[in-house]
Amino acid sequence: MRLAQLIGPELETLVRENPAEVSDLLDEVHPEDFADIIDSLSDDRATELLVLLPTDYAAQVFERLGEERQEALSGRMGVDSTALLMSEMGADEAADFVGMLPPDVAAPLLESLERVDPEAAEEVGELARWPETSAGGLMTTDFISVSPELSIQDAVDEVRRAAQEAETLDVVFVLGESERMLGLLTLRSLLVAAPDERVVDVMVSNVISVPPEMDQEEVAQKLAKYDFNTLPVVSTNGELLGVITADDILDVMNEEQAEDVHKMGAIEPIREGYFDASMLEYIRKRAPWLVILFVGGYFTTTAMAAYADVLASIEELSFYVPLLIAAGGNSGSQSSTLVIRGLAVGDIGTSQWWRVLGRELGQGLLLGALLAVLGAMRVLLPGGSPTFALLIAVTVICIVVMGCVVGGMMPLLLHRLGVDPATSSTPFIATLVDVLGIIIYLSLARWLLADVLLRALQT
Repeated sequence: MRLAQLIGPELETLVRENPAEVSDLLDEVHPEDFADIIDSLSDDRATELLVLLPTDYAAQVFERLGEERQEALSGRMGVDSTALLMSEMGADEAADFVGMLPPDVAAPLLESLERVDPEAAEEVGELARWPETSAGGLMTTDFISVSPELSIQDAVDEVRRAAQEAETLDVVFVLGESERMLGLLTLRSLLVAAPDERVVDVMVSNVISVPPEMDQEEVAQKLAKYDFNTLPVVSTNGELLGVITADDILDVMNEEQAEDVHKMGAIEPIREGYFDASMLEYIRKRAPWLVILFVGGYFTTTAMAAYADVLASIEELSFYVPLLIAAGGNSGSQSSTLVIRGLAVGDIGTSQWWRVLGRELGQGLLLGALLAVLGAMRVLLPGGSPTFALLIAVTVICIVVMGCVVGGMMPLLLHRLGVDPATSSTPFIATLVDVLGIIIYLSLARWLLADVLLRALQT
């Protein structure tokens, strides 16, 4: 944004007064930086500036704007100007743009695009039919393909002709009849192969691909697993529908991470930046979970009320309540975070629940024993009774084990039910563990300190 503040006014003036000189200057300004300049202007001024830019460059700038800004500027530019801009955009970017528009706005825009560039309209229509978060929604149709019977020299010539419009040059796909994918050529293999060799003799036939219905998180995992830069999307009959590139996956990973972080903080996902979202939006996203968690706190007070006689008899019991439930909440949050991460990257599957349970039980016992020693010392050092120290130690072990098990198994259960594991957010697990922890603590107190309680009641 600093670049926008420095050169934005001067660049805007130059575009307005000397548009002929702008083309040379734009070669030195990355579209991402120009998008920052556009974002710093009002909608009216941004629209005027965008319209004055060369169409191909304006399309690159428009692609980098946020969804709300794209919608606002397209409304001011009008259907025909926006359609012209879309004809220069990547097919996947244009499809994403159309997909976020209301149907009554998208329909006339697609009709205008059909008149401006029928081929682009067909590609956008093909991509728009897939869910936004699927492989089909991520892919682009801007890839290079060649026939298997071509010579390497002819294939190189074909790459040169199509390179300008392609999304990536990392790989060249080999297609047979009905666009059926037969294999691929890497750029390296094209360069090192003899010019008179045939494509079919050089291509790689064993190609890793994904179906168009695959969820974007699974696509990201597969791309990372095989360390690819490009991943083909293939239909059930072997037709190459499009390709997904690493930069698209980076966007997906950023979105998914932001969404998981929000959910783990008990906030409905917010796509806008911190200052871009309205106050009402934040209230709407945060309030429901806060209400749920607040009502969940009722169970904590109910549990304590059920053991009011125990708390009233031994005043010292209440001093350790925050310490104990914090140990359970912290251990549960740690386990939940580890399991959610494992599910996200494919290290853990729901069928491995018994292994997760065993690990969390083991870790809970060891970590609980460590904290139990510290808890007992906290009681004994000021001169507390050994019996009370035993109560704290046993309670800590039980609560930490319970926290680890609940925190580890809850994400697996939600994942098995088809719910995002991040929904088992840190505050949610902490609230659940608080209730169970108090019940464990006061139940053990009633059992281990029975004699003390009896004497207290008699007096």
